[in-house]
Amino acid sequence: MSLPPLVEPAAELTVDEVRRYSRHLIIPDVGMDGQKRLKNAKVLCVGAGGLGSPALMYMAAAGVGTLGIVEFDEVDESNLQRQVIHSQGDIGKSKAQSAKETVQGINPLVNVVLHEERLEAENVMDIFSQYDLIVDGTDNFATRYLVNDAAVLLNKPYVWGSIYRFDGQASVFWSEHGPCYRCLYPEPPPPGMVPSCAEGGVLGVLCASIGSIQVNEAIKLLAGIGDPLVGRLMIYDALEMQYRQVKVRKDPDCAVCGENPTVTELIDYEAFCGVVSEEAQEAAAGSTITPKQLKEWIDGDEKIEIIDVREPNEYEIVAIPGSRLIPKNEFLMGNALQDLPQDRRIVLNCKTGVRSAEVLAVLKSAGFADAVHVGGGVIGWVNQIEPEKPVY
Repeated sequence: MSLPPLVEPAAELTVDEVRRYSRHLIIPDVGMDGQKRLKNAKVLCVGAGGLGSPALMYMAAAGVGTLGIVEFDEVDESNLQRQVIHSQGDIGKSKAQSAKETVQGINPLVNVVLHEERLEAENVMDIFSQYDLIVDGTDNFATRYLVNDAAVLLNKPYVWGSIYRFDGQASVFWSEHGPCYRCLYPEPPPPGMVPSCAEGGVLGVLCASIGSIQVNEAIKLLAGIGDPLVGRLMIYDALEMQYRQVKVRKDPDCAVCGENPTVTELIDYEAFCGVVSEEAQEAAAGSTITPKQLKEWIDGDEKIEIIDVREPNEYEIVAIPGSRLIPKNEFLMGNALQDLPQDRRIVLNCKTGVRSAEVLAVLKSAGFADAVHVGGGVIGWVNQIEPEKPVY
């Protein structure tokens, strides 16, 4: 479905701009008119991480006049494998500031606006209202639903992307012309069911594959060219090198963009998505220890069994001394319970404490009443006890 241009063209292009964008100008579908529209456009990128990196860099190169960046995090060494907008010298620096410097190095004609804050229900409407188009580079469900609902309420189109290991997805959601994110995913997955990239990993170059699709869709929307991914979900399998499309229809019963919406204002998205299940929260209450407490138990020869519930490849990177690996799924399937000792207290750990809380709920229901888990997981252990070890 072809759509009208999202923005009006700027009055003119300077001589410098004509030289810079000449390869766009000689494409009939873009031309002077399309490039002027890009110059006049205001696009907000939510996140300057894996997807935000290529998106910001290519939108800057393409000549999008104003680029907004919502980002509150700092550059970490583990980011550099995929977040190509940052470099070694940026470690410890604000991601927003680092991204701005790279963008301006690519194209000093672009106006960069920073929003160095966490995107939340309290600020999203004000931030989004300043832009024509949103590019969503977030990596958690709570923010994805927040972005969607705010975009629907403000009637803003947004380009969505998602990455995990070797798989990527992309689409354009615009409730005025097609479905929204909730039409595709009415409810978030159960807490702990879908690992984040921090837990499951992502092939670095996958970010470029999906991020470039997002920029391609943004340019089409802004200039009014081609057939945007409205009502279509693009699915990419990097291992099989396959692209396929799935049609996504507008759901008349959608909670936010349907005929009788039940979500007419922003909600508590952390509560809606949940970081951990209610069972895990209940199990962890009063049964969470700190890394320092665990160190004291180890040094005091307490009768404990430390069980690491991560995956084998994570365990190879770093582990708490004396811990035994039993992946989370072994507990969820019930296979691991018979191998647990009855004469020692079970101490569970994972990367940050989310998966171990879920396993703790399983153990509590199986009768291991004194089992505990380590809040902060192996990352907390390294930070507090063995800082010379690597984190990931």
